[in-house]
Amino acid sequence: MSNDAIRLDSVTRRYGSGGTSVTALDHVSLAIPRGTFTAVMGPSGSGKSTLLQCAAGLDRPTSGSVTVGDTELTGLSETALTLLRRERIGFVFQAFNLLPSLTAEQNVSLPLRLAGRRPKKARVREVLRQVGLGDRARAPTSELSGGQQQRVALARAMITRPEVLFGDEPTGALDSRTGREVLTLLRGMVDRDGRTIVMVTHDPVAASYADRVVLLVDGRVDGELLGASAQDIAARLSGLEAAPC
Repeated sequence: MSNDAIRLDSVTRRYGSGGTSVTALDHVSLAIPRGTFTAVMGPSGSGKSTLLQCAAGLDRPTSGSVTVGDTELTGLSETALTLLRRERIGFVFQAFNLLPSLTAEQNVSLPLRLAGRRPKKARVREVLRQVGLGDRARAPTSELSGGQQQRVALARAMITRPEVLFGDEPTGALDSRTGREVLTLLRGMVDRDGRTIVMVTHDPVAASYADRVVLLVDGRVDGELLGASAQDIAARLSGLEAAPC
């Protein structure tokens, strides 16, 4: 088995055709080792969300290849891609995407029910406990704070024991204190459980929780930072945004 959880090889993604086409990713090659926390940053329009979508099998590259574990995605049918995302990949977004009429435990159980599997209550309660909501399992999510709802979303992403957890601005809608709590949970999933996390963020403080920060500019990888502080990340990002086109 490969030591890489995700590998992109010369991935290009273009939208449109002819003179109106836009290149969102331009021959990006990137490896995400298992059991690591990677943040993806860059100026607006640099291709961060497109990279995440291609890496997670939500979008197909125009050229190049994406491999999850030992599974190359290019030749997979839409049905096979759906199954792969459902069984091997977890997602956490800025918008929590919960069903407000359901309880916390019902929201967490949903991915298993959609897959035709009967969730075990003990497993559902376990993941809620891991995110600090063991005592709120039966609470309607509409009655939870924003930070608690994001914790439910994390538990929902964890319930299938995914190989990779993708986060698209997962703390973007939270205040700084609650955001730090969620980031500490993510960091713990890597250090304690060996999870692999890939997070798109614009926030240098959030990125400082990662092992590595990958920097994108105009759809291309423009270097990386290892174990950097929020101040160092902010300075590098400011340099990218100030650079002439």
